[in-house]
Amino acid sequence: MSTQFEVVVDIDRPIENVFAYLADGRHDPEFSPRVLRIDKSPDGDTRVGTVFHSTVKDAGMRSRRDFEISELSAPHRIRWHEVSHNSVTAGEGGYDLEPTADGGTRVRLFNVLEGHGLGKALLPLAGSAARKDAPAFARRIKTAVEASA
Repeated sequence: MSTQFEVVVDIDRPIENVFAYLADGRHDPEFSPRVLRIDKSPDGDTRVGTVFHSTVKDAGMRSRRDFEISELSAPHRIRWHEVSHNSVTAGEGGYDLEPTADGGTRVRLFNVLEGHGLGKALLPLAGSAARKDAPAFARRIKTAVEASA
């Protein structure tokens, strides 16, 4: 059982800059208030196999989330999947980037959420909340990336 959300946003920065920013998941707390802490292993450049270990707060509860980079095709595509075991996980997620005519970048973000055990009952609520927040999430990404330059 799964559900998906996605959102598209235009960012006023060159595609290479946007890709570099988004590929470093340690920036996630700058646009995702649910991320309380995030670390990366191994150190160094992000590559396939890099894992971002985060502590997040969802619905008032803290949980550990570990996301592994499964594809990295600079500067157009980033894919991840959650390797932690929670009730609701992101089985697949990613960014698709394309340059815009004015020198900016169009970013499509998506996550495929999966329910496990009790999470199967929570999945419709989690998916609805993610879809509802998606436009604001896109605006927060835009603001964070543009401020980072």
